Amino acid sequence: MHRRQVKNIKVIAILSFLILVWISSIPAAYANCPQARKTITAPAKFLKLKNPLPLNSKNLRSGKKLFNGQARPIACATCHGIKGNGKEDPDFESTPSARNFTCTKTMEALPDGQLFWIIKNGSKNTSMFAFSDLSDNQVWQLVHYIRQFSK
Repeated sequence: MHRRQVKNIKVIAILSFLILVWISSIPAAYANCPQARKTITAPAKFLKLKNPLPLNSKNLRSGKKLFNGQARPIACATCHGIKGNGKEDPDFESTPSARNFTCTKTMEALPDGQLFWIIKNGSKNTSMFAFSDLSDNQVWQLVHYIRQFSK
């Protein structure tokens, strides 16, 4: 082989390697973004609601505690994952898959009131439980915490 051919092969090999490294570094969260969903739309009065709680460290800490373990009947993280990407517990199976909160495109399209309503009432024909025992403030804290995954 000529020196030029060897040099070209080396350049192609290096570029191929760099592309593979770059592709493997793309977060898995983007693989399912946006998610196609058929979640029931909340009643109009809920869709107009904005989160009344301030976005601050106190409300985010409370939301995180609920998400990771204190919410009942089950911790949100069990299904949605600690990272909010819907992929944490390998033993958890859901059809459709759990909502990926890391997808900015999906989360920007969901009004606060829709998230509030789904958390309180669950989502028919999915694995999403109703968290009707949570206070309104707790649900709003969860909404703040859930939204931070896509920021």
